[in-house]
Formats: sequence, C-alpha cells, structure tokens
Amino acid sequence: MQLLYPEIKPFARHELPVEPPHVLYADESGQRDGLPVVFIHGGPGAGCDALSRRFFDPSIYRIITFDQRGSGRSTPHASLENNTTAHLIEDLEALREHLGVEKWVLFGGSWGSTLALAYAQAHPDRVLGLILRGIFLCRDQDIRWFYQEGASHIFPDYWEDYLSLIPEQERGDMVAAYYKRLTGDDEICRMHAARSWSIWEGRCATLRPSAQVVERFSDARRAYSIARIECHYFINKAFLNPDELLENMQKIEHLPGILVHGRYDMVCPLDNAFALHQRWPGSELQIIRDAGHAASEPGIADALVRATQAMARQLLDLAPQAE
Repeated sequence: MQLLYPEIKPFARHELPVEPPHVLYADESGQRDGLPVVFIHGGPGAGCDALSRRFFDPSIYRIITFDQRGSGRSTPHASLENNTTAHLIEDLEALREHLGVEKWVLFGGSWGSTLALAYAQAHPDRVLGLILRGIFLCRDQDIRWFYQEGASHIFPDYWEDYLSLIPEQERGDMVAAYYKRLTGDDEICRMHAARSWSIWEGRCATLRPSAQVVERFSDARRAYSIARIECHYFINKAFLNPDELLENMQKIEHLPGILVHGRYDMVCPLDNAFALHQRWPGSELQIIRDAGHAASEPGIADALVRATQAMARQLLDLAPQAE
C-alpha cells in the first residue's frame, strides 16, 4: 500500500484579489518547474491544509493549493457574496494566469470533483488530465440523498441529531430550514446550525468511525464556512443546470481521467462515479472496496497516490516506479 508523501512546506505563498470583497489564498510546493497540479478542495467551504500537498511526489509535481471564496485562509471568511460556481471557475483561471501556468492537472474530491469538471468543461484547453475522488455530480437526487432522505436510513441515530435543530413543520426541506438559520441574524443560532450541519457530514464520511474526521468537521471556524457555503450552493442547485456536468462530457472526454470512489460512500454514493464513467469511457474507474467518502481513508489515500504517479508517468512518459 502506498503511503502519503511526507509533509512539506510551500516555497511560495500568494494572496490574489479577485472580485470584491474576495481575496484568495494560494501556495505552491514541490518543484518550481514541475508538472503543475491544482488541488481543488471540497465542501464547498472546506479549505486546504497540510494534507492537501501529500498526494503528490514533490520531486515531480508543482503542487498548487488554494482556498476557494470564503474558505480556509481566503477572505472574508464564510462570505456568500459573489460566491457561485461561475465565480469559482473564474478564480481558477485567474490563479492559473497569475502563476503563469499554461496547462495543469486537476485533482479534486467531493465538491472538488464537481468544480474540477465544471472548470474543465469551460476551459478544456487548459487541462492536462483529471484525478477525481468521491465524485459529486450535484444533481437534485444527490443533494436529496444526503440532506433529505437516503443516508438518513443508514445513519438514523446521527440523522436524529441533525434533525433535532429543526422544528417538525420545517423538516420537509432540510436544506431550506438550515439555510434560514445559517443566514439569519442570530449569531448563536448560526453557530449551532453550522456545527450540526458539519458534524452530520463528518460522521458519515468514513466507513469506520473516525474521531479525527469528526473533530475536523466540528472545529467551529471550519464548520461555519462549510455549513454556510455548502447550504448556499445546495439551495441554489450548485448554480448548475440539471445534469449539466454529464451532458457536457463530450467537451472533455478526450482528456485522461482517473476516478477513485469508495464502495460504501454514503455522502456521495457510487452511482455518481458510475454515471460519470459511462459518459467518459476513456476514464479509469477505481472502486475502493473497503472505504467510504474521505480522502484520509487508507484505501482511498493509496489509490490517489497511485493515481498521481500514473498520471505523471502518462503525461511525462516516465518509467514506472518500483513498488
């Protein structure tokens, strides 16, 4: 089994002003003249961290991580203003141009896979290949599965905690009920709602219970941006047309793609990846038999490291590494 690469520090950090009021944080690590790869984080709202750099061989890749609008170290924190999928696509282009990158590999998980697909379909000539994990197509059925009915039948005890904040008469549309509280004037109510929303996701993200994952999702600052921005996107159908990502696959079907998805992913069920693979016959679909949704699960982390190695070999014509 492949281990994650050791932690590394960035060789450059950037603050990139985009449409007001947003300023994006980005950093670079690995090789200055290496194969460019951009890590597109999930949520939306989750932000990047030191783990984000560890899927890539730093002797080969120029590793670019950045925090999307309102996330992580980008400012203002948890802002919903001028925050849509189209804005994030523009931000990726602004970042690429700012860093002087001609083309790059896209590496995205969960919502990061959604944004990677949307960006690639808008700018296919700027993409070398895609490595996607925990595919999330943002269809109505995908949002309803996790936030209304579906995962609730698998985790009824966790779901009860998620429900408890919402009066019974509002439970017919949980996304709308949470949005009302996450955008209301009561700061204490916003924080409670954010923690409840985010912990529900953290509890369901792994095949085996993980205290570390739940702790990460329950961090107050992180939970606030995840909950507010996710809910903002999901009540607006991710600012995408129905089935837009699948219907536009002909724009990028020529690009190499590796799809990694846990068999028991309860946040974004496997049918997301299966449907994408059917529209992208040239892609490679790896179903991880003993994993859920999280990139930190051993089987998924192993597959992702192998995927970045395979993508580098394909794009740079490198000799296979000994295992």
